This record gives sequence, structure tokens and C-alpha cells, in this order.
Amino acid sequence: MESLLRRLDRIAGGRHAGYTVPEEGRDHPRTRRAFIVIAWLLVAELVIGTTAVVIALVLTLDGAAVPFAVWMRSVVVLGMTVTLFYFAWRAQKGYYWAYSRLRLFSKIFPVVTLVIAAIPGLYPFWMVTEQIVFSLILIGVADYLDSDHMREAFPRPARAVTTAP
Repeated sequence: MESLLRRLDRIAGGRHAGYTVPEEGRDHPRTRRAFIVIAWLLVAELVIGTTAVVIALVLTLDGAAVPFAVWMRSVVVLGMTVTLFYFAWRAQKGYYWAYSRLRLFSKIFPVVTLVIAAIPGLYPFWMVTEQIVFSLILIGVADYLDSDHMREAFPRPARAVTTAP
């Protein structure tokens, strides 16, 4: 199983896929606490995403027309959340690439989500509300990842020095 995860890490992490941060930062109580909170925030995201699918399903079964955009959004949110869980899990193991991806996506996804939610008539009101809550929770994840302590605990890998002939 670990070899499969390392291959996946290589795809997601690129050239720094094997770089892990020093243990003292990774195992620090503040780091562990931050990842516990992040995990709970992602659980909330999973509940919200699952609830959106259930609402769409119930509306469909009741005969309401549920737009394709609602179904697509629901599936995408669940996929994104699973991806964020993977990044959080690997970051907790000390992989810098996962921390940086989680940090990046927890900043980008709320912006994209809010912009799409602002398009008039694209989603029903309940889904716009779901998108706003989703964004606020991800902003919370980004806030934890952007703390001084977390940036210290996850230092960037050193750049390779190349010399010209």
C-alpha cells in the first residue's frame, strides 16, 4: 500500500514528493492540534457535501427539477474534500508538498466557490448557502495553515544549486 501512496505522492508532489519536514516541527503539540482542527473542519466539509447530494436526491425523488450544475457541484465538492483529506493526512505525516497543496487549495477553492455562487440563477438558494458555508470553513483551514507556527514547522525545501559550466 505504501508503494502505491508514494507513487501518488510523486504525481501530486512533483520533485519534492519525498521531502519531509523536520520531526520537531511535525511532532510539535501546536502542529498536532492544528491538524486535529483541520481534520474536523474537513469532516464538516464532507458532511456539507454529502448533505448537498442528499438534498438534490430528495428533491429529484419528489419530482423537482434539479439542474445539472447542482449535481456537478455536489460531486466536485465531494471529490475536492476527499483530495483535501489526502493532502491533510500526508501533510500530517510531514510531507511538505501536501502541506503546500492543502494551503494553496484552501485559499483558491473559497474564491472560486464564491465567484461561482455569485452567478445569478446558476444554483438554487440552498446551494448558494452551502457554497458560502463551504468557503468559510475552507478559509478557516487556510487560517490554520498560514499561522506563523505552521509555516515554521513546514519550511520550504532548499533549492538545488546549479552551476553553469
